[in-house]
Amino acid sequence: MNRSYLVGLVAVIILVLGGAIAGGCATAVGEAKQVTKAQLIKDISPKEANELMQKNKTNPKFIIIDVRTPQEFAEGHIENAINIDFRAASFEAEISKLDRNKTYLVYCRSGNRSRGALEVMAKLDFKEVYHLLPGIIGWQNDSLPVVK
Repeated sequence: MNRSYLVGLVAVIILVLGGAIAGGCATAVGEAKQVTKAQLIKDISPKEANELMQKNKTNPKFIIIDVRTPQEFAEGHIENAINIDFRAASFEAEISKLDRNKTYLVYCRSGNRSRGALEVMAKLDFKEVYHLLPGIIGWQNDSLPVVK
């Protein structure tokens, strides 16, 4: 076999394999193509959380969730927050009722329970969730307001 014959044979094999691989990736008209859904789940500081809240003050698609116990919530919480107790047996069921396409700011006392809440929300495919670290403790240490 001469060298030009081998080069030509290799080129043909590459073209055939390339076409087979590309053809296998094509989707026929009407077939569903699975796309990875983008999620944004991000830790933010009390200052960043406050800026996010100010920016979304009139946005009905921005929700603040306090995942502490109802007693902790009653002792003081961020204004407009809703309370969904992470330790309650119904936590995942309550979270699953929320609109996954809205934007959420989630916090607890120090960041531990809210970290667990983020895992649940990620699993349920929430699109945009911000996590206040280090929780309401950090919020109050930065002299940011709470309501009772």
